[in-house]
Amino acid sequence: MSDFTPAGAAGTAATTAVLAVLGEQQGTGVLLTPTLVLTSAHVLGGARSATAAAPHMAVPGRLSVVWSDDRLDAALLRSGHRLGTPPLFSALATDRPIPGCEIVGFPRVQRYEGRKPDVDQFTGTVLPMAGLLRHTLTVELDHPPVTGTEDGPSPLAGLSGAPVLADGRLLGIVRAVPRGRGHRRLECVPLTAVLADEEVRRWLPPDVAPPVRITGTHPHDRPYEEEYAEAVGAFYRRTRIFGLDELGKRASQWDLDTAYLSLEAASRTPGSPDRVPQRIDDLLASRPRVLLRGDAGAGKTTLVWWLAAHAAAGTLGPNLAELNGLVPFVVPLRTLRARGNGYPSPAELARVSGLMIDPAPEGWAGRVLNAGRGLLLVDGLDEVPAEEREAAHTWLSQLLARYPRTRCVATVRPFAVAPDWLGSEQFEELTLLPLRDADIQAFVAAWHAAARLDGDPDRNLTDLERDLAQQFRHNRALADLARTPLLCAVICALHRLREGFLPETRWALYSSALHLLLGVRDEQRGIGTPDGIGMTVDEHTELLQRLAAWLVRGGQTEFTREQALHQLARALPGMPRVAAQGAPEQILTHLLNRSGLLQERTDDVFQFAHRTFQDFLAAKELVEDDQLKEALRHAHDQQWHDVLLLAAGHCTRRDLPTLVEGLLTAGSATRKRDLKTTLYVLAALAAQHAAWLDGALHGRVRKAVKSVIPPRNTEQVGQLARLGGYVLPLLPGPAEVSREAIGTIVHLVFTIGGREALPYARAFAEAGEADRFSGVWSQFPLEAYAREIAPHLTADAPIMVTGVEQLRHLPDHPSVHLYGDFEAPELLSGLSGRRLRFLGISQNTRLTDLGFLSGVDCAQLTGLYLARCPRLTDLTAVARLSALAYLRVGGVQDSTGTLDLTPLHDLPHVIVNITSFPRKRILGAAALGDRLTVE
Repeated sequence: MSDFTPAGAAGTAATTAVLAVLGEQQGTGVLLTPTLVLTSAHVLGGARSATAAAPHMAVPGRLSVVWSDDRLDAALLRSGHRLGTPPLFSALATDRPIPGCEIVGFPRVQRYEGRKPDVDQFTGTVLPMAGLLRHTLTVELDHPPVTGTEDGPSPLAGLSGAPVLADGRLLGIVRAVPRGRGHRRLECVPLTAVLADEEVRRWLPPDVAPPVRITGTHPHDRPYEEEYAEAVGAFYRRTRIFGLDELGKRASQWDLDTAYLSLEAASRTPGSPDRVPQRIDDLLASRPRVLLRGDAGAGKTTLVWWLAAHAAAGTLGPNLAELNGLVPFVVPLRTLRARGNGYPSPAELARVSGLMIDPAPEGWAGRVLNAGRGLLLVDGLDEVPAEEREAAHTWLSQLLARYPRTRCVATVRPFAVAPDWLGSEQFEELTLLPLRDADIQAFVAAWHAAARLDGDPDRNLTDLERDLAQQFRHNRALADLARTPLLCAVICALHRLREGFLPETRWALYSSALHLLLGVRDEQRGIGTPDGIGMTVDEHTELLQRLAAWLVRGGQTEFTREQALHQLARALPGMPRVAAQGAPEQILTHLLNRSGLLQERTDDVFQFAHRTFQDFLAAKELVEDDQLKEALRHAHDQQWHDVLLLAAGHCTRRDLPTLVEGLLTAGSATRKRDLKTTLYVLAALAAQHAAWLDGALHGRVRKAVKSVIPPRNTEQVGQLARLGGYVLPLLPGPAEVSREAIGTIVHLVFTIGGREALPYARAFAEAGEADRFSGVWSQFPLEAYAREIAPHLTADAPIMVTGVEQLRHLPDHPSVHLYGDFEAPELLSGLSGRRLRFLGISQNTRLTDLGFLSGVDCAQLTGLYLARCPRLTDLTAVARLSALAYLRVGGVQDSTGTLDLTPLHDLPHVIVNITSFPRKRILGAAALGDRLTVE
């Protein structure tokens, strides 16, 4: 095979889909899918297998022939593993010549060391009319090959099966070089003719994108697209990690991968299996359109940036591989608001986020979206004022209706828009979940690993990291403060600065962070007044809180230089010591350079480093300026809710009753149950912050909260759960609640979870509602749940197991659903000796067979459910499950392989349901007859 090892060590974007194919003669092939190769039938000469090699392949591979048509002169070969990334498909939709097309392959004329095939590239014009009567795709090369005679062998021999590409999309494959044309004309097989064959279509995945209609070529599109990808990477691959740039890092920005933590999310649909927490990467993989809800600092924008950077670079992992190569369009709605711009048209998408790049070729973005290659990332729907959100909905729905194959992720605060707000556009809703304890530990490790790259030496980092990790393990209150990446980073920074001492409340945490940013940092680093301006922490805070309050009043999160200068000019007359040091322009420069709280988003457009700090400072200004009543007039507006809550931390003993009573009054005045619940919850949270509050007012708060119990929907459950243990004594008992409302009460109990919710869960379990808790073991202490809840479960309710620790504490129960990447030895150990009636295995990417069942008592196992286990195609062990009555297999992602059901032939009563797998590649299906259904 050494004669057929192509030159080159690595493939480029133009060659990773093209392979040299060796059958009875040497030709070329092109990928239709990552594992299917299209080539000319005459290259194979009747052989049932061939060898393929390419510059990006370490060693040649053996491929089997799965389809061949001598009339078309085309054949399909299949590999057992991924070979590369296929091009998109295209079809002629004009009778006009199409210049600028290219052919890439391994012709005879291009050899190295005299005999080994090398990749060559030709350009030419597709002539739609030239082969019309013979249904042939004809290409006229721009230039003749370097050598060759009319009566001798064609120098293009070896090009058979080579792809004809128009704008990088596959139009057909080369079949022959006709005589008498000076080796300049190629006869080709149109891709549409191949795709018209029913058997070929069965080999293609059902969701393969249809051919894009080609009416002309756009030679500037691909070079621009490469520049665009580089610009996206430069813009979105770096981010700020709170507490690192402030503590001495020479570069204030960090590679996004250093800061990125794959967060957990869940479906918002009650009762859905996808309510089981999963990593967001896994959930996004199977959902083309997602509305992602998350709290402030939960990581929504970081996720958007990470997706954009990696999709553009084509470096997303296996789960999100479908997004690799898509063109990301990031639409930061806060920026549009700051600039006063309307919603972008397709032509404006490339520039709306402020990328440093020239204008796109005319019509480029529309062509990308029309081809289904766009990834639309809409960040911050909650940044749009409530009265304008319908316009945002209209813009987004119209854009997606015009380009229906566009993938989209939109982010929003949890309660900013109504449930199913984008349901008519087929969006699925996911909610980012708080960091688990293991996530906090991982974040602490990543934060300190990044800090070790800091140019300012710190010998105590290892000790500090170990100490903070221990504090998080043993201090539940501290861990509860760190449930978002932002707050976890704040705690890491303060812990480092204070050498282990940490504040105890959310308000104290923010206040300490501001003190760190606005004063302590420069003092510790010995920085005086490098720009000639010296300001105290209070002076910094005074200016910034005025700017923050102006932004909140205007419903904005970004501002221009001109707007900032106007606000400073209004504030400085009341601050003569600061005004004497410089004009508003100098003061603004100082705040941008030294505060660490403001950052430039794009040219002359600025924002607070995080929305939370803006709201915290705005709340401080409103309280100090005696404007609480103004804030309360906005209680109906979700954008003000965090401001109102954070105001509680700034209130004096005199102000706090005003805030609490105002929230209660606003809640009682609205008929909207969701808003009423939110306002009563805010009142209760504010009351909880009080060191002292009149007992009668405490009673009114409890009464108000109790009036919105039981909650009526998931949104109300989520709001009430913010109160934690406070709300539990207010809940009705099992005998006091109607059958219609019991579901949301139970939902609220397990959403709060933890040890304090356990007695309430046990009460409902003992009253016959235990099965409602079968899928939420992870919400409660492991041993306590196994001891107090599990014994009340009915045999048909499977316990959901999501971790190895749960598996080790698994109670004696006949129905178990294992969710996640358990290894076979772990399953054998956890299930050994158990008598199971039902077993479910979902979302396991490691398991290849069910051999571990040999150590499990399966004499009574009647139901087996296997879902989204891409490698689990060996069902041999099922043959010994003599009692099995029902088997369901779904989501075997590698649908290019086979699924062997012959082990089931000895189970005469089993009913089998297979989903998302081609029937053609199911072995042993016929013997099962009507006991098998394939969906």
